[in-house]
Amino acid sequence: MQQHDNLIAGEWWKGVGYSPNQNPSNLSDTIAEYAQGDASHVDAAVAAATAAFPAWATSGIQARSDALDKIGTEILSRREELGILLSREEGKTRVEGIGEATRAGQIFKFFAGECLRLSGEVLPSVRPNIGVEITREPIGVVGLITPWNFPIAIPAWKIAPALAFGNCVVLKPADLVPGSAWALAEIISRSGIPPGVFNLVMGRGRVIGNALVNHAGIHAISFTGSVGVGRSIAIQCATKHKKVQLEMGGKNPQVVLDDADLAQAVELSVQSAFYSTGQRCTASSRLIVTDEIYPKFVKAMKARMAKIEVGDALVQGTDIGPVSSQSQLDQNLEYVEIGQNEGATLAAGGQRLKLDTEGFYMAPALLVDTAKSMRINKEEIFGPVASVIRVKDYEEALVTANDTEFGLSAGIATSSLKYATHFKRHSQAGMVMVNLPTAGVDYHVPFGGRKGSSYGPREQGRYAQEFFTTVKTAYTLA
Repeated sequence: MQQHDNLIAGEWWKGVGYSPNQNPSNLSDTIAEYAQGDASHVDAAVAAATAAFPAWATSGIQARSDALDKIGTEILSRREELGILLSREEGKTRVEGIGEATRAGQIFKFFAGECLRLSGEVLPSVRPNIGVEITREPIGVVGLITPWNFPIAIPAWKIAPALAFGNCVVLKPADLVPGSAWALAEIISRSGIPPGVFNLVMGRGRVIGNALVNHAGIHAISFTGSVGVGRSIAIQCATKHKKVQLEMGGKNPQVVLDDADLAQAVELSVQSAFYSTGQRCTASSRLIVTDEIYPKFVKAMKARMAKIEVGDALVQGTDIGPVSSQSQLDQNLEYVEIGQNEGATLAAGGQRLKLDTEGFYMAPALLVDTAKSMRINKEEIFGPVASVIRVKDYEEALVTANDTEFGLSAGIATSSLKYATHFKRHSQAGMVMVNLPTAGVDYHVPFGGRKGSSYGPREQGRYAQEFFTTVKTAYTLA
């Protein structure tokens, strides 16, 4: 079995052990074994990043731009290979895997340009003969902790801006999906970026993640993952005066009004709730539907769901691959049972599937006759499980949509400009979609939410500089 090591100071370091990377579509298929690091690996990576930081932080912006562009070019040239690896280890379909790899390449190319676009201000002072300059500088050594559901895109949208703005990086990818992160690290290692500027330390979150968060040499932490872990990181970083950026959970609403185009509303709801196996923080698991269209919507959803092909992620024609792991599958099935025990009706799906290969397969579940107070409408499930909430009108739909501790993404299906405009303004979410799925965002605009979904500056686009740089104000006497 091939083994893959950690990358520290430009060298490949053996792990204290190795963990198999299993294909959730076919449990008999092990992709490779990946290094398990420990606190000593984190110490070495932080030391390497610290040593590399002074030169990298003041390096020429053209050199940085060229390196990031080279990374992006190689990712795009290998998008099919990388996408298949991603699908094999995470379980999203081959088309989605290749699409995600493509997005990663685009992100690096975008930030290759941002290297050259970092701007400041020159202002007059209120005092005579004094000039004021406002500039942005890198913050130092950044710890990046990424999740399993987007194994190459989320590392890319954290690594690329961090490097573009002159920071050094220690990446800890999700232990469930190390393959895509390792492949990305290998590409970065050949990009011309100096040793120590980028480091990869794989391993358990409670070991590597905790070591990063508590390391005195780490100046900032960017984390995407669960709410519980994110809140713990926020507290630890606050006590240590570390800058922190958190992207956590979602319980995203998809509102469907009486005046919506039924076919369009059903398709975007299916896309939002079930594609990528519902394993997206922007997925919609609450379908909030007004009275008149409710019966037609439920009937049409059941008919559309009957056409969804669940199967091996790499097989052509598969719409939805397996759930990522046994624990995630168990959680999904438990929530289906919880919903029924609370009084909801299981209208479609919701059972484990036995297919040609042993994998974590599940039929997407639709629960109807639900109330907004039910656990299935309050807690993030993170799987192909959606519930339908019936409401009287737009006003009740808006109140219900906002009745959550989260605020990442929200959607509305309507033909009314009045309601669309009002919803965009009054939805308590960081991202709003009108007649579009709640999941699916562009790489050149900000990503993030409100309330319990996000904490700290936005990710992606030019807004990424808000986290990965610090502002300096300099005064000069003429």
